[in-house]
Amino acid sequence: MIEKFNGIFYLIIFLAHFIGIAVYCFQTIVGTKTFMDKFDIDHSAAIIVRFVGALMIGWVIMALYIMFIRPNGVEGTWAFFNLLVIIHACVFLTNFYSIKIDKTGTNEKTTNEGIIAPIVFLILSSVLVYGLSDKIYLS
Repeated sequence: MIEKFNGIFYLIIFLAHFIGIAVYCFQTIVGTKTFMDKFDIDHSAAIIVRFVGALMIGWVIMALYIMFIRPNGVEGTWAFFNLLVIIHACVFLTNFYSIKIDKTGTNEKTTNEGIIAPIVFLILSSVLVYGLSDKIYLS
């Protein structure tokens, strides 16, 4: 498995990225009320919070497929990895605008987690695209 990821470093980055995403999936889908209370989100938004969590489950399922089932591992998966980079960049920019500039929906419980988490995921996914580029761009 390690050779599929160009060594232990990129395997660890891959695991860190998707374990982090899985934590947010769990918080938004299973621990919805606690997650919403943490950020003072009205409980009427539970459906949309779970909607976002469900989107992230797709990423985790694809990561598990690549890691354990797909015979060629990451080979030819450029679209998946590049889409993650684009999504994380969009979430970072949108959240930065929302928290630091527009401030709509912010309150005393609003933290920089909405900026920090996507930038961390953006860095991790960018490192993966760079480090796995010899494999993911194979067709």
